[in-house]
Amino acid sequence: MTDTLDGEIRDGRHHMRVRVYFEDTDSGQIVYHANFLRFMERGRTNYLRLLGTNQQELLNEARKDAPGLAFVVRSMKIDFLKPAILDDLLEVVTVPEEVRGASIALLQECRRGDDLLVTAHVRVALISGGKAQRIPKSLRLAMEGDRQV
Repeated sequence: MTDTLDGEIRDGRHHMRVRVYFEDTDSGQIVYHANFLRFMERGRTNYLRLLGTNQQELLNEARKDAPGLAFVVRSMKIDFLKPAILDDLLEVVTVPEEVRGASIALLQECRRGDDLLVTAHVRVALISGGKAQRIPKSLRLAMEGDRQV
């Protein structure tokens, strides 16, 4: 794996490394469960960036037609399997499972080497004014094409 801040896409999967810092842990130096959500959010954001979709540019452009446009997590099913601890080097893996009109389903995993620590099935929706909006065609095609690799 290359040492880029955004990670890399290999075989239709986005891989991003995250170091566990003291601020990520509880008093026992174990990663606080909610911080895995932050790690996975970074994975989703960097995956979009590597697909050529800068979220800030996308939102700025779309606001002209749909003020208040935003990506939101619609649902998440998460399983905590093993703990991560201070100084662990984790890999966040993001895989698109389904791209629909206004939402994207993703599988995300947090791993430490061969150990699977956390899995999450995430559905992200694009909304404006509280209503679903279609995922831009360029992003939909990039994700669908990436899955076929």
